[in-house]
Amino acid sequence: MFHNFFNFNKKQEEPLNAEEGSNTSRSNLGRSITYSLLALALIIAFAYVLRTVLVPVLFSIILASLLFPVCIRLERLGFSRAMAALSSLVLMIILFAGMIYLLVFQSINIGQDASEIVGKIETVLKDAESWADEKLNLSRTELITNGKQQLEKVMPGVGAAVTAFFGSIGNLLSMGILVPLIIFFLLYYREFFKAFFVKAIGKEHQQKVETTITKIYEAIKNYMGGLLTVMGIVAILNSVGLMIIGVEHAWFFGIMASLLMLLPYIGIAIGSVLPALFAIATKDSYWYALAVIGWFQVVQILEGNFITPNIVGGKVSLNPLVSILSIFLFSMLFGFAGLILALPLMAILKVIFDTVPQLQPYGFLFGEPADRFLKTDQQKLKAAKKKVLAEKQPD
Repeated sequence: MFHNFFNFNKKQEEPLNAEEGSNTSRSNLGRSITYSLLALALIIAFAYVLRTVLVPVLFSIILASLLFPVCIRLERLGFSRAMAALSSLVLMIILFAGMIYLLVFQSINIGQDASEIVGKIETVLKDAESWADEKLNLSRTELITNGKQQLEKVMPGVGAAVTAFFGSIGNLLSMGILVPLIIFFLLYYREFFKAFFVKAIGKEHQQKVETTITKIYEAIKNYMGGLLTVMGIVAILNSVGLMIIGVEHAWFFGIMASLLMLLPYIGIAIGSVLPALFAIATKDSYWYALAVIGWFQVVQILEGNFITPNIVGGKVSLNPLVSILSIFLFSMLFGFAGLILALPLMAILKVIFDTVPQLQPYGFLFGEPADRFLKTDQQKLKAAKKKVLAEKQPD
């Protein structure tokens, strides 16, 4: 009724002249931009205020997407939906607990050599002190004084960091209880939630809603499944390299560095610091530490240019610039969790933007540019000439 009413009113309007039409167009454009910016600001403010609830919900959605194939397989074997969801959840908890146990157990083994490591660190510090005295003419007293001054400057920040650390532990404990509950209900009530989206958007769009949900699930599964595969490959490469170099506890450091790949672009580089420091503390030469850092850089180059593009690249196509910016923005919004959630959320947003006609330009922006946007004018001209020559040649 309202649609017909507005159409009727439009038919009664007299045609506008060119100047009035141009002013109206500019006015409509200005209102559209204003409303869009206000809506974006409200969404960001809403997400920031509710980040304590949103973060576990988003993690639960991602983990539930990974468990969905397991749940389906158990249902086909005769499990009820509740038992299939619960069994999938228990399997995930066992895997997480096993990984944590292995890491903690290995950390205890490393800690047994703590006295030797501390002694070697003291030797390294004495060598650094001697070098500073010879090269920079800084005596021990001056070094201690400067160290105290710098420590006094950073102590307020350290206190805030410690407070934030213990606060994050509390958040992790709460997530450890809340996330499994949400995952269970997401798997158990999945048809119910799908029916809700159909009712909310309209039954006439049921097929489109179901297709969009399927695409979102595929995007999450492809990204996270590919990421887990890449992490496994990187863990093997890291560990084998450390074993060849001669660093003890190679598998522990290799797996630890691969887990840090949850932090896109910087995870492997950060993961090389711990084994490099361990090599300094346990080996007689600093070349071991340099070899560790060099090998991890080689692995990072292989991961970024060959492993990830071939395993994940074609399945989740995101603009690298938009991905990097999203990591910064989501880290500002959700803190450390935002570093992990950034790329999966961007993949979800791209699917939604590609589905809604009004948002398709943003979906285009989020995607990886096609080759035609990356060629120079000369390359385009050469390609056009080749095409013309190919068309002129007789069959």
